[in-house]
Amino acid sequence: MSKLKIPVQTVQSGILQDNAVMLGDRLIKKLKIPAHGPLLLAYGSFRQEVTVIPVPKSDSLRVSDALARRTGWSGRRLLNASYSPGNRTLRLGPLIGVLVSRENPDRPDRPFGSITQFCLELTNACQAQGAFVYFFTPGALEGANSTISGWVYEDGWKKLRLPVADVVNNRLTTRKAENKPSVQHFLSEVKSRYGTHFFNEKFLDKNEVFDALRKDSSIQRYLPESHLLSGFAMLQKMCARYPVVFLKPVRGSLGKGILRISREEGGGYKLQSATPIGTRKVSYPSLAKLFQAVSPKLKTARFQIQQGLPLMESGRRPVDFRALVQKNGTGKWGVTSIVARTAGNHHFVSNLARGGSLSTVREAVGKSSLSPGAKESAPVQLPRAALAVAKSVEAYIPAHFGELGIDLGLDQSGRIWLLEVNSKPSKNDNTPLSGVKIRPSVKQMVQYCRYLAGL
Repeated sequence: MSKLKIPVQTVQSGILQDNAVMLGDRLIKKLKIPAHGPLLLAYGSFRQEVTVIPVPKSDSLRVSDALARRTGWSGRRLLNASYSPGNRTLRLGPLIGVLVSRENPDRPDRPFGSITQFCLELTNACQAQGAFVYFFTPGALEGANSTISGWVYEDGWKKLRLPVADVVNNRLTTRKAENKPSVQHFLSEVKSRYGTHFFNEKFLDKNEVFDALRKDSSIQRYLPESHLLSGFAMLQKMCARYPVVFLKPVRGSLGKGILRISREEGGGYKLQSATPIGTRKVSYPSLAKLFQAVSPKLKTARFQIQQGLPLMESGRRPVDFRALVQKNGTGKWGVTSIVARTAGNHHFVSNLARGGSLSTVREAVGKSSLSPGAKESAPVQLPRAALAVAKSVEAYIPAHFGELGIDLGLDQSGRIWLLEVNSKPSKNDNTPLSGVKIRPSVKQMVQYCRYLAGL
């Protein structure tokens, strides 16, 4: 199979028939396309048998207006191309689809709300790498067949009918949207019919992750004791074992709904809950009274109970670390970035949504009371741990993931702990851009899509 990037241009349909394309002589030779006979032009789910008309001294592929409308091409664009002699197929792309939760046509400047900047960044990264991306919502899947109504950016956001993509990235932000019958039917249909690759295909719940990873002896040392909270007896057992325990909603995110339970000197128990404005604290004379108070919450959601950890602190505020681990252009896991998150004043969770702040790993450990040896090893050991966890998730959880947000903690002795794994790492506009036009994480995503599509 021969590969290269080629410019694609449209010409008036009167000049060129819909079942013919014009291709430069030099490109025909480089792609090793035979001189005679038709070939199949493929772009996402689009297929069209075409005759190739050689053009001397041209470095582009020219197609008719009518053919371009069926593919969503307009103007001039650069696309990767590969030719497979076995099935006489000229493939262009990859065509990448991103499934997002919502669209707002009334806001042409921000049709996807807080992730619009990411969508624009991904569009630019695709242009640079010879790929093409569009964005679509579950609503576009009702009655969808071989084409989808998707958003593209070309001097502004606009909607087009486009083929089903070679690769789909699931950026849905709610389980309700992800579990819609139309979404699940679409995913199973395009995988079987078109061989579409679909990654980050599902949310992870906290208990599922820890139950699965316990089977991997190589990462046991990172796992705090965690269980699905079954009742008062389990709470009593964990509180007898640890001075602090956390109750975390199995399907929660952004630090919402987390409860911290700690023993008090007088024999009672203190319950701390995270709220948008700070931490709410209530004391109870006994664990039974505390359990009675939180029982209504336990009836409406499942909770994970987890060993409390004496996390490293900066200015008396707990610090944890978020690693973004992604598949690269060869399909291997790598750590793209890792940042320290320090909890905001009056908070015990470090999420940015709760007033947390970001810094580099070295800055955070430098301000801590860790030993000199732990400070030195942390920037090396944290990425190693994140990578080991990502590989374990892939090995023990049956789903396709292309990127994971992995939250790690360092305790005050310098030991690394796994706190959480997130299959939908944030792409909001408040994610720091560091002044870089296209973040490495976005470039990496396109490279992985190209790997999956073989383009």
